Amino acid sequence: MARHGVYVLGVAAVLLLGISTVSRSKGLKGREHQRASQIPSQFSPGERFAMKEALKVFPTVFKTSFIQHEVVGEYSHLLTVRGSDPSLHPYMLMAHSDVVPAPDEGWEVPPFSGLEHDGFIHGQGTLDNKNSDGLKCFAILQALELLLKRNYIPRRSFSIALGHGHNGAQKISALLQTRGVKLAFIVDEKSGGPSLILSYRIAGSEKGLINLSLQVNMTPGHSSAPPKETSISILAAAVSRLEQTPMLNMFGSGPSKMTLQELAHEFPFPANIILSNLWLFGPLVSRFMERSYITNTLVRTTMALIMFNAGVNVIPPVAQAIINMQIHPAQTVQEVLDLIKNIVADSRVQFHVLNAFDPLPVSPSDHQALGYQLLHQIIQSIFPEVSTVVPGICIGNTDSRHYANLTTGIYRFNPLYLGTGLNSRKISVQFIQNADADQEPAPHRHEL
Repeated sequence: MARHGVYVLGVAAVLLLGISTVSRSKGLKGREHQRASQIPSQFSPGERFAMKEALKVFPTVFKTSFIQHEVVGEYSHLLTVRGSDPSLHPYMLMAHSDVVPAPDEGWEVPPFSGLEHDGFIHGQGTLDNKNSDGLKCFAILQALELLLKRNYIPRRSFSIALGHGHNGAQKISALLQTRGVKLAFIVDEKSGGPSLILSYRIAGSEKGLINLSLQVNMTPGHSSAPPKETSISILAAAVSRLEQTPMLNMFGSGPSKMTLQELAHEFPFPANIILSNLWLFGPLVSRFMERSYITNTLVRTTMALIMFNAGVNVIPPVAQAIINMQIHPAQTVQEVLDLIKNIVADSRVQFHVLNAFDPLPVSPSDHQALGYQLLHQIIQSIFPEVSTVVPGICIGNTDSRHYANLTTGIYRFNPLYLGTGLNSRKISVQFIQNADADQEPAPHRHEL
């Protein structure tokens, strides 16, 4: 399983670029992964040079005449690979190069040292965007490097957008808009991954988001003579009402119903009968999905209290809470805000939207959807044991939302089995070396 996990990192990107073969890369031994882990990718100005140095790991990519490399917004990178047939709409592969800041505390070695220690390469993000977790920066670049060494020239043009977080994605998207670019499809991270059954999910949609501040202003006081209600107690009651009153169950109004219907044949009796007849058993399945906090995220807008600020000792005049709402694709920001205010039902609680955006439209997954069908083909080529590929929903948020006006087909996919013992701080050298294939599969025949 681990062997397949790393192998598919490069090969899925290679297939998406137009061929399904991966070389043995003799002598590689994790060098690219080690170099990538040495980049402290919160990107202070002094670290921009480090990123440029790391890109030298892929010399063919950055020296090929039909590939244009642009630095966007100082830290993001846009590569445009020109195909031989300009009549075909281009597509885009996405990745992000930033990671969560990593202080030295709790690390066996410095977090951006890229040191090999006890058979592992250590570095913040080694099993996140730099090496794994789907079609990410260095997996894509390595795949393209291998293809170019085989004199690869694509028919269809494509772009590789390596953003430094959502700010980078916004800048790249704005640049492409000024050029009038329209894309056939986009592939980004998230979703995927077999769990209880051997299936893969290609997320054709993702949730929206609201970060909402709830604030109560009252007369201050002292704990020695407390009033009947305080700013804290009023706010706590409001948050409690929200936690005790979940958002509407939207099962049947999003991709989850189709996902379960297409997976029905994978389940034993009687689950297969139930899932094949959701017109009858839909309410039962809906209630069942509510029972787990994981599947519950697929059927409704969720709420999480992430901050609570008030006073110490004295009774504060102001109490504030911040909640995060992940909005189901069948709802909008305004609908959720109206529901929240109706649930709280207290004029003393003030609401301030910190940031928000609606869910993205559901991308097509029919036989005419080039991006979806291509990913479907790739998955079953690399994982012959996976009998079912289904559309799904990404329960988080990705940078792909910034490109929604460039295409109607945005697909989020992770070509990776995440087994036990994996974390984002280190990756096994043997795990990387196992990426070598025993034999080269036959190449696909399509216009890429």
